[in-house]
Amino acid sequence: MSKTDARDDLDDSSAPLIEHLAELRTRLIWSVLAFIAAMLICYTVWNPIYNFLTRPICAALEDRGQECGLILLKLQEGFFVAIQISFFGGFILAFPVIAYQLWRFVAPGLYRNEKAAFLPFLIASPLMFFLGAAFAYYIILPMAYDFFLGFQQGPLTLPDDPAAAPPSDRMAGIVFQGSVSEYLTLTTKFILAFGLSFQLPVALTLLGKAGLVSSAGLGGVRKYAVLLILVLSAVVTPPDVISQVVLFTVVYGLYEISIQLVKRIERRRNEELRAQGLPVDE
Repeated sequence: MSKTDARDDLDDSSAPLIEHLAELRTRLIWSVLAFIAAMLICYTVWNPIYNFLTRPICAALEDRGQECGLILLKLQEGFFVAIQISFFGGFILAFPVIAYQLWRFVAPGLYRNEKAAFLPFLIASPLMFFLGAAFAYYIILPMAYDFFLGFQQGPLTLPDDPAAAPPSDRMAGIVFQGSVSEYLTLTTKFILAFGLSFQLPVALTLLGKAGLVSSAGLGGVRKYAVLLILVLSAVVTPPDVISQVVLFTVVYGLYEISIQLVKRIERRRNEELRAQGLPVDE
């Protein structure tokens, strides 16, 4: 082979790489623009988003007869709270657009049957994320905040005449006066953690579709999965038994559902192989 032929082969092989990099840059630009636009939209309505995120703590305080209020520890904290809410809301709002750009980048390299197999997982992923986030917001957060507020002690409101109070009531009370930034950080961590935990069936089913895991293999490591889920429940949730049991039950249930979904994929794959007269690997 001459030097000219070798140079032509090198140019032909580098051209597709340059095209893929250009396509990737385009998809990244659209994703970033979507995130920035969603973040700006959320910044204009950060107050309603803040009111929505503080409903769990306000409900827990109202049940104890306390007023709902969070404090700003620093002068600039209010601005950074608005930015934090904008980032969080912008990511959630722009997630469908980002997923669509990912699909546009991956789809040209897939066959028609591969597209049909991958597309349902792309749709199921945001749905399961929102389901996990809703589970954390409506079920886990009220239990967690009720547990945390249980460590308050003493009179939560001052008497009309403090000097007339009995000596036994004159104690250093522990009253919740939470920081806005710390509360939002804790709340968003809960929501994101549960949203990602609910991706378990999507991830395992996709791996089963690709043949990387099997239902028998997932069932064989069930005891290790139980241990891992117990550790996850202890780390993510507060140290009360109720929320830990709820999280363990939900995540383990998702794991068992994943095994059944992978088993269904294997059964359908074996039926197709039998129909084509090919050997089936049991």
